[in-house]
Amino acid sequence: MKKEMTAFLLVFFIILLAFIFLRSRLGSKSSIKVFKEGNRIVIKKGEDIKIIELYDYNIIRVNYLPKGEESQDTLVIQGFQTQVTKKDFEFNSGDIELDGYRIKINEDTGMISIFDDENKLILKEDEKNTYKDKVKFIHNAGDNFYGIDSFNVDQKSSFKLILRNSGGNAIAGKQGHAGGPFVWSTSGYGILVDSDSEGAWFDINDEYVEFLGNSKRDFEYFVFLGEPKDIFRALFKISGRYPLFPKWSIGFMNTEWGIDERELIETIDTYRKKEIPIDAFVLDFDWKAWGEELGEFRWNQKKFPNGQSGRLAEILRKKGIKLAGIFKPRIHIDTKSGKFALEKGYFVDKKPYEDYFSKKLVNDLDFSKEEVRKWFFENTKEAFDSGIIGYWNDEADEVNNTQFLNMQRALYEGQRDYTNKRVWSLNRNFFLGSQRYSYGIWSGDIDASSYTMAAQRERLLSSVNIGAVKWGMDTGGFRGEPSEETYIRWVQFSAFTPIFRVHGDLNQQRQPWVFGKKAEDLCREAIRLRYKLIPYIYSYERKLYDEGFPLVRPLVFDYPKDKNVINYVDAWMFGEYLLVSPVVEEGQTEKEIYLPEGEWIDYFKGTVYKGGQNIKYKVNLDTLEDIPLFIKKGAIIPTQDVANYVEEKKIENIYLDIFPDYKWSFFDYYDDDGETYNYEKGEYFKQRIGAIDAKDYVEVNISEKEGSFEPHLKYYLIRLHRNNLNEVKVNDISITKLNNLEELLSFEGEGYFKTRDKFGEALCIKINAGLNKNIIIK
Repeated sequence: MKKEMTAFLLVFFIILLAFIFLRSRLGSKSSIKVFKEGNRIVIKKGEDIKIIELYDYNIIRVNYLPKGEESQDTLVIQGFQTQVTKKDFEFNSGDIELDGYRIKINEDTGMISIFDDENKLILKEDEKNTYKDKVKFIHNAGDNFYGIDSFNVDQKSSFKLILRNSGGNAIAGKQGHAGGPFVWSTSGYGILVDSDSEGAWFDINDEYVEFLGNSKRDFEYFVFLGEPKDIFRALFKISGRYPLFPKWSIGFMNTEWGIDERELIETIDTYRKKEIPIDAFVLDFDWKAWGEELGEFRWNQKKFPNGQSGRLAEILRKKGIKLAGIFKPRIHIDTKSGKFALEKGYFVDKKPYEDYFSKKLVNDLDFSKEEVRKWFFENTKEAFDSGIIGYWNDEADEVNNTQFLNMQRALYEGQRDYTNKRVWSLNRNFFLGSQRYSYGIWSGDIDASSYTMAAQRERLLSSVNIGAVKWGMDTGGFRGEPSEETYIRWVQFSAFTPIFRVHGDLNQQRQPWVFGKKAEDLCREAIRLRYKLIPYIYSYERKLYDEGFPLVRPLVFDYPKDKNVINYVDAWMFGEYLLVSPVVEEGQTEKEIYLPEGEWIDYFKGTVYKGGQNIKYKVNLDTLEDIPLFIKKGAIIPTQDVANYVEEKKIENIYLDIFPDYKWSFFDYYDDDGETYNYEKGEYFKQRIGAIDAKDYVEVNISEKEGSFEPHLKYYLIRLHRNNLNEVKVNDISITKLNNLEELLSFEGEGYFKTRDKFGEALCIKINAGLNKNIIIK
């Protein structure tokens, strides 16, 4: 009887469990409602709502609203709705079609899965997601991840380089660190979460990627689909795009701490005398009346007697030099302005502390407050009017993720309201969203060793991977003194970064001639090469604005399926058509360099290499002149005659070096006034140039120009690098053959001559710029 009762209870218990399970399953299904409402999907579960929207061709937005309540967007994505177009779509049986992708909604759980056009799973939400503080995605084994964060000054970087397959802290960090709630994979997707939490973190393994650390009541994230270029285009649409920097800022800059007016003018005169191009000088503490009333914002009259009046800036302007100055987030407490700020509640919630330079008490301003930002720029206007037209923001990395962002936001928004002149800034960390405020980053107060120089490669590329694409460093190192060899190699390296500047610690000079005649000569050549490439570089400034396409990119960006570049930092793309691999080891006589698929041509020697292999590149230790720089077959590279500064000459001729491939390649040549925001109103000049080697002939097409800006440009001087070409027709009319460059330049019409250079045979063809041209060369 006892056994029978036990058996009965066991059966009853099993039936009860089954009933509860089935009821819960049926209940969960019935409690979730999935329906299309306008151009979005709404998923309701009790009071909670989940919204799915599609934007452009590759953006999925998901927002989970507990009790239907939505909170304000963080600065990561603030204002994104003005940058993207919401798409309508068909919704059938839980399926949404999106330009080659399929989104499947599980109508039992409300979770989504994303498939490609071959019905292969790309990414899916974990079925157990609650969205309380985290979201988990299941991904395919073997996916590689990038983004999330870079490195600060003190972090070892060689152990992980640019891969983020274990995750990382999605924070702004300190001393050169870049970060944000964004991760992407070469398997065709990126994930952006709207969170500015100090505890934000991505946890990644071979099965899942999980974001932890939401900072809002609702949980909002985006999935971007496609190749890296598509992912970054989407990223900068949602998080905001980079405004164009002023054109002078892509030239060479010198920063110095420990200088006065006399030495500054002498230094600039020496640059000009030695014909070393330079566009800007950036002043450290010296320019400020630091420690005095409003000394955080005004000139030190003892060191720079002509600063406040603007006369110094005018003297330097005539020499082709722009001035920028350092700014700090703190002000002195025992001043009228300090007492005013204290009374108004302008400081962050922390105790005053001693400034290391003035030895007086200071505190940090709270730039999250609109009234503080306005007050800060109002006090900065006088310095701007006197010639400090660039902002070097320092030491705002101690408060939170957005302190630096908001500090530069104060200057950007203030200047945009005050003048039409473009904003330039350099900052010591980066958090995603900062880019909207004309934001550059440098890698912090680094040592002056060759080891540290080499470690800047992964800092550059990992910063680019998180969206901090306008990156620079203290070339020559901040702490200590570099050797002659290290300094030379560092300048050669820095010439192929977005922001090109030298800097050292207090009373340490970083001018090329300080390191001897060899350094002076070799650095002059590296800087002159940078200036020769100004048209190429500046065109990518616009491409970044239009397409989110950065000038500098890791090779994995352009070659996402090449396993050899998964974690490769020893070379990077400089635009679409140049690959650079700077020498960063002292005493190096041979450098192993990986070249991706295709054909590559040594920029300096003309040697042709087949891609998809490692090459052994000889380095001359005696001359130190080698810069491993390679041209990609199919390249179209615009250059100009070298100038001492960007605006020195009216550029009438642009050289177009074309290395035609058997498929079409293109370059969008771009120019504008270089200093205002009129490009936002259509005042720019753009022409698309395309070329193809059709075997029997070469075809070059130049499109109709875009924009209303009229540059000084008159001619394109095409240097077509290809053997066995003798005849040129433009719009089906033969043009005049001449004998040499001198004849071609003096000839009034369009013409050409045949020549030979380090690359082999070439035709040099002069074409009227700004017009639609079809050029056939046989």
